[in-house]
Amino acid sequence: MARADKLTIAAGTPGIDLMNAAGGAVADVAQTMLTTSDLPSVLILCGPGNNGGDGFVAARLLHERGLEVKTLLLKKPSSLKGDAALAYAAMSEAGVPQWLPLTPASLKKGLTEADLVIDALFGAGLDRPLEGGMVKLAGMVNAGGVPVLAVDLPSGVNGADGSAGGGAVRAERTVTFFRQKPGHLLFPGRGFCGVVDCVQIGIKASVLEEIEPDLTLNDERLWRQDWHSPAAGGHKYDRGHAVVFGGPVHATGAGRLAAGAALRAGAGLVTLACPPSALMVNACHLTAVMVRPLRRGEELSGDVEDEGSAGPIREMLEDKRLNAALIGPGFGVGPQTRECVMAVLGAVETAVLDADALTSYSSSPEALFFAIAGCRGPVVLTPHAGEFRRLFPDLFSLDKLSAARQAAQRSGAVVVLKGADTVIAAPDGRAAINGNAPAWLATAGSGDVLGGIILGLLAQGMPGFEAAAMGVWMHGEAGRQAGPGLTAEDLAPYLKPVIARLVEKPGQGAHEIR
Repeated sequence: MARADKLTIAAGTPGIDLMNAAGGAVADVAQTMLTTSDLPSVLILCGPGNNGGDGFVAARLLHERGLEVKTLLLKKPSSLKGDAALAYAAMSEAGVPQWLPLTPASLKKGLTEADLVIDALFGAGLDRPLEGGMVKLAGMVNAGGVPVLAVDLPSGVNGADGSAGGGAVRAERTVTFFRQKPGHLLFPGRGFCGVVDCVQIGIKASVLEEIEPDLTLNDERLWRQDWHSPAAGGHKYDRGHAVVFGGPVHATGAGRLAAGAALRAGAGLVTLACPPSALMVNACHLTAVMVRPLRRGEELSGDVEDEGSAGPIREMLEDKRLNAALIGPGFGVGPQTRECVMAVLGAVETAVLDADALTSYSSSPEALFFAIAGCRGPVVLTPHAGEFRRLFPDLFSLDKLSAARQAAQRSGAVVVLKGADTVIAAPDGRAAINGNAPAWLATAGSGDVLGGIILGLLAQGMPGFEAAAMGVWMHGEAGRQAGPGLTAEDLAPYLKPVIARLVEKPGQGAHEIR
């Protein structure tokens, strides 16, 4: 963002113009938050940098609009520099009441009189936790019972990684500029932001071409060009044949959830390969998904090494029409699973590894990474936090974005580090943060559905990073469509309206006869 500002200013837009636009947006949002019928009172907490400058602009505009405004400054006005000093001078000339130093006493009094607090202390420029007296002041704001509007980011939230180790101001709403920051999307920071409004203040999108960011919000702009709806003259074999390797008779649900999701996500054919003992259970539940018995020992056990357990998998995957595979959900943990994973990675074009396939390599992750390097196409790992910690114990203490990126580089796979703020990271350093997942997705079997969606997209030939990102987004949208009270079984049917929104409109890419 600092570079975007500099490039815009270098191209001829004065910095004070950007600040006036930002402060104006803050003032506009502030007015929408004020619902009192009498004279509203706004308390603005201003820091010494440009974030404080945005607060000075908002104070001036709100005062000119007839609101009662009080500003509390963290530093003396004489310490202000650049555009912030200009904004302060304009505020003073407009007749905004005399500033007061920000102290516990002035804050306590201001909170008793305010209908709204505007937090313009630090914003995205803060790169360390709050300390000492600032922690106390943030706690006072949070305990004051007054709605808070944050400028750029709530004070105390690190814009780069969403950390808030020293505590942070808890906002009801946040106004940010040009693009959202990682701290708006990654927890715990995301939990402090409330509703986020991203407004444009005169920075042209073309500056991104020079900045070349390798981090993005996960939305259609990231992967839409790599996904195509079925061609008018196509057939199911054009869209790939995906295989899900299911578990034993007492653990069949995960495989069925994944297989159904892969088919709904657009794979032309899907086969669920399972032990013979589980065949009848799966066959009674599935229709469009094909079921195939596959021996790998009488029962899957992590205690017994069976050198021939992966032989049937290798034989099955000699059919090169089977181009994508998912292994792990409900499969079982142990040496047999490791052997089966090796067989899958050595045979298919692309694969998704989840759950038991990851846990089975807790003691030997390098063996898994070596096998991934030998796979002909992209491999996607979809760990939740516990699985990630078992596979990458030394990375778990890092912030989520850094952890996912380093895991992708180390493993050679696309890593989907799941959670309310899922991060998708590629071995080449690209990453995306997902922001559309509702809390109701945290339910048993939800991750199995996600693995199946990604599998279905890979089977259709999408690149690994884009397929993973699109799958995570579709999973979140399906959860939003299904709504409160959803279970994992609800998700695949709700992919239908999600996909419908993405399908090309009639006449665009398809010949229409009337």
